[in-house]
Amino acid sequence: MPALLKCVRDSHTNNHALPRRSIPAMTAFWTGRRVVVTGGAGFLGRVVIDKLQAQGADVFVPRSRDYDLTVRGTAERLIAETTPSHILHLAARVGGIGYNQVAPAELYISNLMMGTHLIEAARMAPSVEKTVLLGTVCSYPKFTPVPFREESLWDGYPEETNAPYGIAKKALLIHAQVNRAQYGQRFAYLIPTNLYGPGDKFHPSVSHVIPARIKVCVEAKEQQENKIEVWGTGTASREYLYVDDAAEAIVLASELHDGAEPINLGTNHEITIRETVEMIAKMVGFDGDLVWDSTKPDGQPRRRVDPGRAEALLGWRAQMPFEQGLRTTIDWYLANRAEAEREPF
Repeated sequence: MPALLKCVRDSHTNNHALPRRSIPAMTAFWTGRRVVVTGGAGFLGRVVIDKLQAQGADVFVPRSRDYDLTVRGTAERLIAETTPSHILHLAARVGGIGYNQVAPAELYISNLMMGTHLIEAARMAPSVEKTVLLGTVCSYPKFTPVPFREESLWDGYPEETNAPYGIAKKALLIHAQVNRAQYGQRFAYLIPTNLYGPGDKFHPSVSHVIPARIKVCVEAKEQQENKIEVWGTGTASREYLYVDDAAEAIVLASELHDGAEPINLGTNHEITIRETVEMIAKMVGFDGDLVWDSTKPDGQPRRRVDPGRAEALLGWRAQMPFEQGLRTTIDWYLANRAEAEREPF
């Protein structure tokens, strides 16, 4: 099943069921501003919209059935019809390692074209003050000194299964940088590490490590299985960022950041895939064996980013402890399984 364009998802998606931390009080900056958020009906987008609306913004969420941003001219029409002061480009075509292996061309061209068309349309639109672009930790070289610093972004080729998606996203950074240098276009480019939290995608075609393992462990417990199979060796490490923390940083950067360099978003804490899956199994009560299939890829060997630039420029630091965030995510999944496992379209 093809991975989804995040901007396709319906706005009625169980927003009331998602636990939220407190949202900052309304500020004068966002009051009355029109903001376009691509991917606004998706996992991260819904949380970003909550925060923007709480601060007085007028938010418009384009849907791919109405605005297919991979098609030339659509981004110009979107901006002409909405006249936003800010565009937050969160839409992406995404998937796990399996989908990355079977559909690399779609991942590359869809993400490249959406961003390229939107950046150019925003550059030419008088109303647009700033364009905010979401990069990916998959853009970093396969073997990057840990913690990943923004200066290392161009020091090598990404991990092979992530490369088409990661390189497409890096191309958008260059596009924004050259437009800033030549035309003065203002932008912010943020690189979040692996996101997780309530509202995540649990369908197998698009789920990542945490939602995929939660689903498998819960089902194995229910079916009283004595073992589950897990891809890879478990030795690769990941850094996980709670969705509310990421959304807070995006809103802050949309208001405050005015520079040409990318900004990492992360916790500066890494945990192995093996430790992650063991923690999930324990939390859901699955006490069977974890069988690691070393014939399957591990992906990038290590991931942990240096979030120092985000703290220095935005005053932002991730707040959610991983174990607490994981428990909240599991609880949300158990209470909203039909919605969580909905097949993407």
